[in-house]
Amino acid sequence: MTDHVDVLIVGAGLSGIGAAHHIQAALPERTYAILEARDAIGGTWDLFRYPGVRSDSDMHTLGYRFRPWTQAKAIADGPSILRYIRDTATEAGIDRHIRFGHRVVRAEWSSENARWTVEAVHDGKPVHLAASFLYVCSGYYRYDAGHTPHFPGIERFGGTLVHPQHWPADLDYTGKQVVVIGSGATAVTIVPAMADRAAHVTMLQRSPTYIASLPAEDPIANRLRRLVGVRRAYPITRWKNVALSTLIYQLSRRRPQVMKSMIRKGAVQQLPPGYDIDTHFTPRYQPWDQRLCVAPDGDLFTAIRNGRASVVTDHITEFSETGLRLESGAELEADIVITATGLRLLAFGGIQLTVDGRDITPPETMAYKGMMLSGVPNFAFTIGYTNASWTLKADLVSEYVVRLLRHLDTHGYDQCVPTNADPGLTEQPLLDFQAGYVLRSIDEFPKAGSRAPWRLGMSYAHDVLKLRYGRVDDGVLRCQRRPTRDAAIPAES
Repeated sequence: MTDHVDVLIVGAGLSGIGAAHHIQAALPERTYAILEARDAIGGTWDLFRYPGVRSDSDMHTLGYRFRPWTQAKAIADGPSILRYIRDTATEAGIDRHIRFGHRVVRAEWSSENARWTVEAVHDGKPVHLAASFLYVCSGYYRYDAGHTPHFPGIERFGGTLVHPQHWPADLDYTGKQVVVIGSGATAVTIVPAMADRAAHVTMLQRSPTYIASLPAEDPIANRLRRLVGVRRAYPITRWKNVALSTLIYQLSRRRPQVMKSMIRKGAVQQLPPGYDIDTHFTPRYQPWDQRLCVAPDGDLFTAIRNGRASVVTDHITEFSETGLRLESGAELEADIVITATGLRLLAFGGIQLTVDGRDITPPETMAYKGMMLSGVPNFAFTIGYTNASWTLKADLVSEYVVRLLRHLDTHGYDQCVPTNADPGLTEQPLLDFQAGYVLRSIDEFPKAGSRAPWRLGMSYAHDVLKLRYGRVDDGVLRCQRRPTRDAAIPAES
């Protein structure tokens, strides 16, 4: 790899590989490289190794727009998703552009040179690269540590304590009593996956989560592939699923009682007669205030119905040598405790951004179209939807970056920067989402604005119009040649 590239991508996960594919396919004359902090392709899907790890989004929307998902299961397991990402990288030759073990720590922009100087750490030593455009695809959570609350007495526990983000490869839970603390997507996945071998698995939650059962296979998608072929079936299925997920989300926001009733009826049908659904499966919040959890083919409900798993809704008082004591006075015996207690967010992988000698603090910036930062030139990042598949947004951001780079080429510009000149704009949190992992860290992220183009959209159809077809030179994104090239009258759009 050369010391300078046109586009430097940070992260070789789902977003980073997709970004590289878009740039390579649309702009083959552009040079690019990917810096990956870990030693493998895959990001999230290589990091998480806990039993049953899977997506809670269907693969017809979590998959790339340019690469159809062809397997029968739409709700796919982690290893299948990882193969899909790696196959995409290998077949397109993207893997040859990746530098593994390079953790980016700092990126400095020079307007005079219209260039980023990026510092990464490799084998404990600093490595420097230069790039005309910096594209951060590192996700939004910390890879080195998950969130574990303080539990009194945890040091006394004589069993095995595990956080799902750091799953031991040699953990044997056969015949063991397992307690999973948490009720989010990770816990809902782990409990039925461990129930087949463990003596019993208990999901211990402070409060319930909305959980809906969905078929692991999409019969319409599978039938369409047989009838019209993969290439024609994929976009039809993709838009079908986008429409369905949008309908569910809108119904949840506008008619929450209707959605609550539907989810409750689904749980009643799958749980044993007389099960206390009000206590264990009726959340205090409205549907989609937090992400709706999915149980493929109702696997969690099946495990409960078969007596292999149970749900306890209570608060932890303290750990003991043999388990946990609860506020109700009950005690849970445990050989293994899984703390599925959430993620820790991290903006831009913890990279310190500097523009012309001034350090950029993310909360002091505003996110333009949910993918660029005010006052930060030639920079883009990917944050996916909270109410739909991550890749739907990642694909659109990549398409927009391609359009932006073409716009710079066409007009002879070297740099572009979003500029907030709207005095009536008010600040809002970047993510309007009530999940605990978001609320704990959202103040460390850029702000959103009260109106476009400073709002992070959560509608795929709307974003298709804005990012795929909307104007690049919208009066907010300022483009120009670097001063040394044309100091007298800088061209601007």
